[in-house]
Amino acid sequence: MDERTDDAYCGTPAPDPAPVDAGPPYAECVLCRKPTEYPESTKGATLCPVCAWQEAGRTACSG
Repeated sequence: MDERTDDAYCGTPAPDPAPVDAGPPYAECVLCRKPTEYPESTKGATLCPVCAWQEAGRTACSG
């Protein structure tokens, strides 16, 4: 059996670097400390989308 390798076929291109978000510094979620969609200058308790969704579910069911 003839073993040949075709470098052009087998070569894997290097992945592109992940884009860096050049947005403002984001506020931390008060529950999980992950970045939120709000800038650091936002006043009040800031929640990330996941914690906001969970908090809405808890509030809706606590009739």
